[in-house]
Amino acid sequence: MKIEVLGTGCAKCKQLEKDVYNALAELNLAADVSKVEDIKKIMSYKIMATPALVVDGQVKIAGRLPRKDELHSYLKDIEK
Repeated sequence: MKIEVLGTGCAKCKQLEKDVYNALAELNLAADVSKVEDIKKIMSYKIMATPALVVDGQVKIAGRLPRKDELHSYLKDIEK
């Protein structure tokens, strides 16, 4: 599983990265998590706002922080 947190370094982007690590620990899942700050790479996903969460190449959420249960559901879906 590959997870990318897209954002240029704002507080919400940092919070999403932290939330992803916490959710993975709570769900006992392993994943390759990376923080993408390169604006050209971020724009390649065709999102209009950050933070954004990309799971296995698919944008799951952009422009806001997901609720805890929402984040868990995105991570559980890829576990299958």
